[in-house]
Amino acid sequence: MALFKSGNPTLTEKIFDKSLHETAGSFGVMSIRGTIQKFGFLLLMVIAAAMYEWNLFAQGNTNSATTYMLVGAIGGFVIALVMMFKPQWAGYIAPAYGILEGLFIGGISAFFNAMFQKTYPNIVLHAVGLTLGVALAMFLLYNFRIINVTNRLRSIIVSATMGIALFYLIVWILGLFGVNMGFAFDSSPLSIGISLFIVGIAALNLLLDFDAIEKAAEMGAPKYMEWYGAFGLLVTLVWLYLEILKLLSKLNSRD
Repeated sequence: MALFKSGNPTLTEKIFDKSLHETAGSFGVMSIRGTIQKFGFLLLMVIAAAMYEWNLFAQGNTNSATTYMLVGAIGGFVIALVMMFKPQWAGYIAPAYGILEGLFIGGISAFFNAMFQKTYPNIVLHAVGLTLGVALAMFLLYNFRIINVTNRLRSIIVSATMGIALFYLIVWILGLFGVNMGFAFDSSPLSIGISLFIVGIAALNLLLDFDAIEKAAEMGAPKYMEWYGAFGLLVTLVWLYLEILKLLSKLNSRD
C-alpha cells in the first residue's frame, strides 16, 4: 500500500499494513493528537539525556561521557531494530530509545562544541535552532497543504534517501580499505553541496512521516502505533539535526 511509503526505514509500508490487520479493540485506536503528545514526551527524554551527557563532558568526565555515548549509539540502534520487528512493544521501549539517543546526541554535540569552541562557539545552539525551525516549517507546509505528498513526490524522496544510504555505505566500506573520500567530509564546495542536498532530503522525509502518521490514524491503526509513529518521527529529526550540525561545521571550516 503506497500510502505508507516513506524514506524512513522505521515507518515502512509493511509495518503499518501489519498493524492495520490487528484488532484495535484490545489496544484502542491511534490518533494524531496522541502521537504528537508521545513525540513531545520522547523529545523531552532526548533533551534531558543530552543535557546530562553534555554536563559530563563539561565537568571533565570524558571517559564516562564517552562510554555513555557509545552505549547510547549501540543501545539506541538495538532498540530501534527491536521496535521495527515488534512495534507492539513501542510503548514500553520507546522512552528507553529516547534516553539512549539523547546520550548519543549529547556526546556528539559536546564533541562538536569542543572542536569549534574558538571558531564557532554557538554551533550546537544554531544546529538545534535550525533543526527545530526546519521541522516546524515542514509541519506547517504539510498541515496547510502548501506541499502535497503525492505518489511522485514520495517516490522521489524515497529514492533520494536510498541513494544517500548507499552513498554512506560505500564511503564506509571504502574507508575500511584505506580509501580516502575526503570530498564527503571536507569543506570543499562539492562537500557542502552534498551536505545541503542531504539536509534537504532529511527535511522532506518529515513530510512523508507526517503523511504516514496521518494516514495510519485515519485508517484506524492500533493505539500502540502512536508510540511507534512518535519514535519514527524522532529518528528523522535526529538525522536532520546531525546533518545540519555537519553542514555548519563544514561552512565554518571554510572561513
